[in-house]
Amino acid sequence: MSLYRLLFADANFSLAEGSSKRLVTIPCTGSGGPRLSVLPIRSDVEAARGARSEIGLTGASGQTIPARVVTCGTGVPVVFLHGLVGLNEHWEGVVERIRHRYACRTLELPLLQLNGQDCSIQGVTDLTVQYLHKHVREPVVLVGNSFGGHVALRIALRRASMVRGLVLAGSSGLFERTFVKGAPVRPSRDWLEVKIAELFHDPGAMNQSDVDRAHVALSERSGARAMVRLSRSARRNHLGDQIGDIHTPTLLIWGRNDVVTPPSAAQGFLDLMPNAEIFWIDRCGHAPMIEAPSEFARAMLDFADRLEQNNER
Repeated sequence: MSLYRLLFADANFSLAEGSSKRLVTIPCTGSGGPRLSVLPIRSDVEAARGARSEIGLTGASGQTIPARVVTCGTGVPVVFLHGLVGLNEHWEGVVERIRHRYACRTLELPLLQLNGQDCSIQGVTDLTVQYLHKHVREPVVLVGNSFGGHVALRIALRRASMVRGLVLAGSSGLFERTFVKGAPVRPSRDWLEVKIAELFHDPGAMNQSDVDRAHVALSERSGARAMVRLSRSARRNHLGDQIGDIHTPTLLIWGRNDVVTPPSAAQGFLDLMPNAEIFWIDRCGHAPMIEAPSEFARAMLDFADRLEQNNER
């Protein structure tokens, strides 16, 4: 499992017709029943990043799990799912390039703070399904990187009516080379920096703040324990004998230099999934949304065209 995956309301963003003023529409309730409150966004920077909110999801443990959501854009509904200790910000380079065609939602769950029944591939899948059911309420394109791709696959298998398309980038579920095995109990920051850099074709794409975040996460016993539990849970949930049943249109976006889920893993998905296609990115590693956001976005825009054509048939 990638150590980089350690790094890695319901408001709607809109542009008033005939106006340059960007607005956020926020569902509100009061004595008169549901109503809408329309507020101007304060700056173009905030507008570019979308409307941010925090929601609560109920885990299998009965605990309330906080989740952060960023919403922006119009068009085909899409939800982005990150890897372990992922951040919504890791998708920003892609979202800003596709928001004119996709209604984007990035969902950030505190994976390394989970425990009990919630701390498993099943628990995270259940939380994600709950979010889709309560807060989206329509079929979406699920975009998942690494562990997030695995979650997306499970939803497509078990709740196909919720998914109109899949975009998988460095997804687990078939094969991955683990970086957790053999790692020191309390890895130093220097050790982490070396390992994380290996996940990029260009180490310059690595953000030092992500190294700091990984170091903090692994220094906490609870975070390290959650990482191990989620990693083991994902490895045990091999989907090789199931993904042939996924007929959802699927786009694989893969870095040719991915050392965690190598090109052979992408080829495995392509061979097994009856409605899959692949977009290769040269000189790119395990996190193409960070290392090659322009190419990632271009592939998603083309995919949106094909989805719309399929719907018109």
